[in-house]
Amino acid sequence: MSAERLLEESRRDLVRVEPHELAGLPDALVVDIRPHHDRAAEGEIPGSIPIERIVLEWRLDPTGDHRIPGFTADTTVVVVCNEGYASSLAARDLQRVGLPNATDLAGGFRAYAAANLPITRTPTPPIT
Repeated sequence: MSAERLLEESRRDLVRVEPHELAGLPDALVVDIRPHHDRAAEGEIPGSIPIERIVLEWRLDPTGDHRIPGFTADTTVVVVCNEGYASSLAARDLQRVGLPNATDLAGGFRAYAAANLPITRTPTPPIT
């Protein structure tokens, strides 16, 4: 299966969030999976939580021993990457571990920044 096909299949079950819609989801958990160097260079969405992609499922498994606090299986989780590709695949994986409301930010951080939405310039250390 090609990467494009995998992406297409992943997005079938996602209700993707447009950048301007993010502010209307005050109870959403916004998770930034971009590498630290990208967050340091471009900034972050205020209130987002950086979680390394390699530990994402463990930190957000609602029944797992290694999960972060502050969310439940019913929480809307919005995954953010650079341009909205890796985040779609990650959101699909989060749905598989028990977060049916997991989705991603269409266009990623770069679409958010291009829409002139608020950005924090000091990167937060990632959860590993």
